[in-house]
Amino acid sequence: MPSQVRPQLRLIVGLGNPGADYAKTRHNAGFLFLDSLAAERSCAWSKEPGFQALMSVCSIAREKILLLKPQAFMNRSGQSVGKVARYYKLIPEEILVVHDELDFDVGVLKLKKDGGHAGHNGLRDIIAHLGAKDFYRLRIGIGRPGGGMEVADYVLSAPSKNDWQLMLSAIDHGKGFIDQIITGDISAVMNKLNA
Repeated sequence: MPSQVRPQLRLIVGLGNPGADYAKTRHNAGFLFLDSLAAERSCAWSKEPGFQALMSVCSIAREKILLLKPQAFMNRSGQSVGKVARYYKLIPEEILVVHDELDFDVGVLKLKKDGGHAGHNGLRDIIAHLGAKDFYRLRIGIGRPGGGMEVADYVLSAPSKNDWQLMLSAIDHGKGFIDQIITGDISAVMNKLNA
């Protein structure tokens, strides 16, 4: 094995629910991010039944980066992430999870490392299957429901046209930092996004 330093990040996970019914819902922000990133970099997806996922090997910042979209439903996302992490011998610090964030206004984008799941079932399952929480998270704000709407109904519904555009803008903004994140300049990205 070459003695070069391993890249800071080796796996980017997008969270969402499989199937056309969920494709344009708030909860699928992570899938939307990875689909857009893969399309921009001309990276093809392949079905990986053993990992219960769609995967792509993408060249980013001259590194081979794994992209992963778990195909079990959101609350079972950790099964795929855990299997991939074990197979490729990844440590949590080499993983970035992209997901929707209720606690941010629509379109707000922030990067963090570590932390709990704050009620997000995808994160909850990933933490359980990795046995660790010190992976990176790129959080795409979707806002909170108003008018007494249940959170579960809200995250699984389609955003308004304006909110959809704000989400897409946040995704485009986030993609612009991916090379910098891969090369290990994560603190600088955090400072820019979280200011």
